[in-house]
Amino acid sequence: MSTGLIAILDDDELVRAALRRLFKSAGLTVTSFGSAEDFLNSAQLSEVRCLVADIRMPGMSGLELQAKLKAEHSSIPIIFITAHDDAKNRMQAMREGAVEFLRKPFNDEVLLETVHAALKR
Repeated sequence: MSTGLIAILDDDELVRAALRRLFKSAGLTVTSFGSAEDFLNSAQLSEVRCLVADIRMPGMSGLELQAKLKAEHSSIPIIFITAHDDAKNRMQAMREGAVEFLRKPFNDEVLLETVHAALKR
């Protein structure tokens, strides 16, 4: 059973690599991007079924990307991961429809459970 493509969006290559390994070990199909702009310009955009995105990145932030996708009527579920867990960002992300908002370092099992729940939406 194909679950669709999971996209990782983080400007830190080490985070992207760790998440790729985690998702692949769970049998998920994964791709990753270093910026929101790279993600938006990707030919894979239409295949993505879940987005795991950092909040703070150079260029477009995760919250700005969320707003852009929402304006384009995208239904891609978004799970935010961040080292900067401030209440304002968390509230905005969740109010705008994020599936979850996890602070780094997060529990791998919690992230995997959240991704699987997002894929079932």
